[in-house]
Amino acid sequence: MTTEETIKSTVTENDVVLFMKGTKSMPQCGFSSRVAGVLNFMGVEFADVNVLADEEIRQGIKDYSDWPTIPQLYVKGEFVGGCDIITEMTLSGELDQLFDDKGVDYSKDAAEKIREANA
Repeated sequence: MTTEETIKSTVTENDVVLFMKGTKSMPQCGFSSRVAGVLNFMGVEFADVNVLADEEIRQGIKDYSDWPTIPQLYVKGEFVGGCDIITEMTLSGELDQLFDDKGVDYSKDAAEKIREANA
């Protein structure tokens, strides 16, 4: 399988995927930690792909999405964005709406608590 095929398979076989530096239990950069933290706090089941473990995946995901930075969040095969976009979407409620629209389970209470803490 090519790197592109591996990435495509990963984003289509998992409802939510985070390409990140490190893992969801041990992020290796602040931006990855923030996005993983939001998803974990909201109770979202997601696959994590540690781009530090594979240079081909690290570069391949940037080419695949045409997005230059890591982390990258995919929901139901669709590229959603990086840290800044996910943060904005979380605070505005857009991430909740996306999860609702795509049928992804998450804690609405936890999402509200994030917004309250950042108000």
